[in-house]
Amino acid sequence: MSSDLMDALRELAREKNIDENDMLERLEEQLALTYKRILDTENDCSVSIDRDSGRIYVYELVPVGGTEEEPVLEARDVTPSDISRFAAQAAKQVITQSIREAERAQIFEEYADRIGDSITGTVQQSDSRYTLVKIREGVEALLPTAEQPGNERYEHNQRLKALIIDVRKTANEPSIVVSRTHPNLLKRLFELEVPEIYDGIVEIKSVAREPGLRSKIAVSSREPGLDPVGACVGPKGSRVRMVVAELRGERIDVIPWSEDAATFVGNALSPAKVARVMVSEDEHTATVIVPDDQLSLAIGKEGQNARLAAKLTGWRIDIKSLTQAQSQGLAQAVAGDETDAEDGDGRCVAVTSTGIRCRNQARPGSRYCGVHAKEGGE
Repeated sequence: MSSDLMDALRELAREKNIDENDMLERLEEQLALTYKRILDTENDCSVSIDRDSGRIYVYELVPVGGTEEEPVLEARDVTPSDISRFAAQAAKQVITQSIREAERAQIFEEYADRIGDSITGTVQQSDSRYTLVKIREGVEALLPTAEQPGNERYEHNQRLKALIIDVRKTANEPSIVVSRTHPNLLKRLFELEVPEIYDGIVEIKSVAREPGLRSKIAVSSREPGLDPVGACVGPKGSRVRMVVAELRGERIDVIPWSEDAATFVGNALSPAKVARVMVSEDEHTATVIVPDDQLSLAIGKEGQNARLAAKLTGWRIDIKSLTQAQSQGLAQAVAGDETDAEDGDGRCVAVTSTGIRCRNQARPGSRYCGVHAKEGGE
């Protein structure tokens, strides 16, 4: 192997970010196996490449003493005269392998630091086991079935966004695992669509998802006077609509976060209107009372709304209608709390026997109308 070839190897190593010594050591190992086979030696061979001249030396490692477990070896020069022909072929194999491994290492290092980031790719292959997503030329991600919403089906070359959840080293290519079900995907999508979130003015405090069906996201503003819900929803719903489209129609409720647990739980049950929320810090339970006509909306289909609200807030939620609250002795607390969504509008705060708030106007200076004044002790 000439010094010119050595120079070319060094240049290639620099260009591809490959360790030069590691590549030459691999080449020596490959040549040692090649020449043991070609020369049909009884013993193993070793190869040494002069790092300056590129000259190759082949040695047979002959036992000359010691024990069977630890023999003493003598390196006898068996370098053939036509060594360059075999060296060039071996060098090509080693270089190709080194380049491939270097590229795999670079991909691993690049994406190992991006766990939790979103990527945009195109579907290359999809079956019942997994979906392959091409991120860029030479880089593919694995979207397992367990990370796919049940309502989604993918077509070849379809573009989609996903969240990187794991990067693993494997025997072949690095394995980049992505998800379409992870709650943080919702965060990343809102960051892309809402500048106030990307800039840190609006903060996503909590996310709850039932992938493909419905999600709730709680947001707050670091800037006084800025409506965080309005920022996320966008003009005429344009921003949230883009996120819904990316998630194939998944319904998204954007609610205001609050430090007050009762307020937060009440907000989380949106779009249902809440009459009162009573929290038990010791049991970490919130008892929510709603008008009778809001009970099914608060619970949601198959309990979905209540379930998502509990995930979002971290509180165990017990929802009762006003009628149920009355039968359990909670109605007076509801009437006196004045937390009904329409309280403060001048209407009587009394709750009728049907669980519906009285629609009469309150008397001047009173919280009750003439019909319910005695019930209120006035």
